[in-house]
Amino acid sequence: MKLGIVGLPNVGKSTLFNALTSQKAEAENYPFCTIEPNVGIVNVPDKRVNMLAELIRPEKITYATIEFVDIAGLVKGASKGEGLGNKFLSHIREVDAIVHVVRCFEDKNISHVEGKINPLSDIETINLELMLSDLELIENRLNKVEKMAKADKSYVKELELLKTLKSSIEEGKALRSLSFTDEELSLLKSFSLLSLKPVLYVCNISEDDLLTGNDNDYVKQVKNYASKENSQVIVVSAKIEAEISQLSEDEKDEFLLELGLKESGLDKLINASYDLLGLMSFLTAGEKEVRAWTIKKGTKAPQAAGKIHSDMEKGFIRAEVVNYKDLLECGGMSKAREKGLVRLEGKDYIIQDGDVVFFRFNV
Repeated sequence: MKLGIVGLPNVGKSTLFNALTSQKAEAENYPFCTIEPNVGIVNVPDKRVNMLAELIRPEKITYATIEFVDIAGLVKGASKGEGLGNKFLSHIREVDAIVHVVRCFEDKNISHVEGKINPLSDIETINLELMLSDLELIENRLNKVEKMAKADKSYVKELELLKTLKSSIEEGKALRSLSFTDEELSLLKSFSLLSLKPVLYVCNISEDDLLTGNDNDYVKQVKNYASKENSQVIVVSAKIEAEISQLSEDEKDEFLLELGLKESGLDKLINASYDLLGLMSFLTAGEKEVRAWTIKKGTKAPQAAGKIHSDMEKGFIRAEVVNYKDLLECGGMSKAREKGLVRLEGKDYIIQDGDVVFFRFNV
C-alpha cells in the first residue's frame, strides 16, 4: 500500500511525515522545501503479531508495511505547471490513496501560503488542480472515442462514461464522489484519474485542541465537506506525533495515557487507510516466522496464498485456518486441533481478518 501525503505548503505535512516514519524530511517555514518526494516504509502496528510471537517464539517477526510518500507542497495553477505542479501531479498518479493534510490550527509564527487559515479553501485548491488535470485527460480521450464510437458501437459505453466524468468535473465534483458499476471501474483503471483516488483528510490541530477532545470549527468544516464526497477524516496533532515518535514503546503508551488518548495518530491513520482501501490482514505463524499479510477484503484462499508466493496459488490444495484468538487461548496448534478449532477450507473460502492460515499446496 502506497499513500501520498499532500497539502498546501506549511500545513504540517512534512512534520507529520517525519513523525510517522521517524525520518527527517525538511520541515521549514517556507514553500517548496519538499521538492523530490521523501519516502518512508512504516511497520503496521499489530498486537496480534506480537501476541503470536510471544506464544511461538519464532526466529523472525514481520509486520505488514505501508509506504508513505511526502509529496511537494502545491499552489494554484499546478495543473498548468505552476510551482512544482507537474512533479506534484505525477507523484500523486503513482499512489493508491491520498492523505490530504489540512491546517486546522492558528499559529502566528507559521505563515500560510494564502495569508489566512481557511481549510475549505485549501482543500478546494488541491482538489481543483486534480480535477483540472483529469479534465484535460478526459477531453483528449473524449475527442478520440467520439470518432471511434461512430464506426464501432463497442465504444458507446466508454463514450457515455467519459461524458459523465466531464459533466461531474464541470460541476465542481471530484470523481470520487460518484458511484460506478464494476464494468465502469474496469474502464476507469486505464485512465489514471487523480480526483478518483480515495482521500483521507487529516485535520492537523493544535495540542490544546486535541486535549479538549472536541472538534474546532475548522475540523467541523472539513468533516462536512468530506461527507459530501464519501471521504474519511481523522484528527491529529502533528506536533504531538513528533513528540511521540521520539519515545520508546513503553514511554509512548504512558504518554498517550497521560494525554487521555486511546491511540496515536499513526495508528489512527493506518486503521483509516486500511478501511479506505478495503484492506485487512491475515497471519502466518511458525517457528521460522510470524508474519502479517495485507490483502483486499473478500480475497479467497488461493489468492491469499498467492500473496506469499505465486506457486502456492497455482498449486493450492486447501487451507488450514484458525482464528488467532482461539490459537492463543489453546496455547498452540496441537491443542487447537484437538478442540476442533482448526478448519480445513477449500478454494472458495474467503479469508477473514485475523485468520491464522497454513496453506497446503503442490507444484
